Amino acid sequence: MKTIQVYDPPMCCSTGLCGNEIDPALVSFAAMLTPFNEKGVKVERYNLGQQPMAFVQNPAVKALLDTEGVESLPAIFVDGTLHFKGRYLSEAERATLSHAVLGESAKASS
Repeated sequence: MKTIQVYDPPMCCSTGLCGNEIDPALVSFAAMLTPFNEKGVKVERYNLGQQPMAFVQNPAVKALLDTEGVESLPAIFVDGTLHFKGRYLSEAERATLSHAVLGESAKASS
């Protein structure tokens, strides 16, 4: 089973989709993850503010934080390999992630 692990920066709740001013990038990112669950991919999200031990217990995440700090979050791993860091994904990066996880080709542009 494929696994996506997202190590988010500290947020008010597990997804950041709460409060008065919701970041549209977080809404879009959360919506992008839903189909992965539906296709049998295990998606795990960790919030630094609520689950700090998950960050310490993963050697790659701990090393990333030690060298680059909290600015390196979110860190997005596929099957334990870091694929993206420091921001939520653009549309092109979403296609790259989908390909890495599901083997689906990115749509060709003409």
